[in-house]
Amino acid sequence: MRDDRSGPGPAGGGGPVAGLVLAAGGGRRLGGRPKALLEHRGRPLVEHAAAVLRAAGCERIHVVLGAAADAVRERAALGGCVLVDNPDWAAGMGSSLRAGLDSLAGTNARAALVSLVDQPGIGAAATRRVRAAYQDETSLVSAVYAGVRGHPVLLGSAHWAGIAAAATGDRGARSYLKAHEGEIALVECGDVARPYDIDTEADLVHLE
Repeated sequence: MRDDRSGPGPAGGGGPVAGLVLAAGGGRRLGGRPKALLEHRGRPLVEHAAAVLRAAGCERIHVVLGAAADAVRERAALGGCVLVDNPDWAAGMGSSLRAGLDSLAGTNARAALVSLVDQPGIGAAATRRVRAAYQDETSLVSAVYAGVRGHPVLLGSAHWAGIAAAATGDRGARSYLKAHEGEIALVECGDVARPYDIDTEADLVHLE
C-alpha cells in the first residue's frame, strides 16, 4: 500500500533514477526500537535517509515502512515521498526490497538507488557518485569501501524481476548481485563516507 503524504506527487515523472529507502526494520538487537525512528541530528533516521537521496538528485523517493509504520508517519516529516507499507517486514530485508521495487514498477523509473535507513554515515556525496554511474535500465552499480561492496546500490529496472525472485530473508539483492558480479560498476566511496550500520546498542555512539 502506498501513501504519498503530499498528494499525487510525480506520478509520471521524477527522472530515470528513483530513490528507495529500506526503513522497515524493527531493531531486534536494539531492544525492539524501530531503526526509522532513531534520532540523528535531532530528527528520525528515516528523514535523514530520504534527505540524502534528495540531495543526491533523486526527485522521486519511495520509503518502505514496516515496524511502527503508523508512528513513523506521525513523527517523521516525509513530505513528497511515497510511503510503502510492507506487512511482511519481519520476514527480513528481502521482503522490503521486493515491496519497494514493486511500488516503482508503475512509474517511469528505470533504476532504483537503494539505501538503508541505518547507515547515516553514508551521505549525499557517496550517493551522488553511485547515481552518476547510471547509464540505462541494465545498469548495476555499487558503492565500494576499500574495495568491499556496500550501499547504496543502483539497480536497473531490467534486473528488478530477477532481484525480487532472489530476495529472501535478510539477503536483499546480495545473491543476485553475486551471480551478476561481472556486470556491476564499482564506485569507490571510502573517501567521502563511513559505511557503519546501527545494529546494536554499541552502535548508537555513531548517532549525533
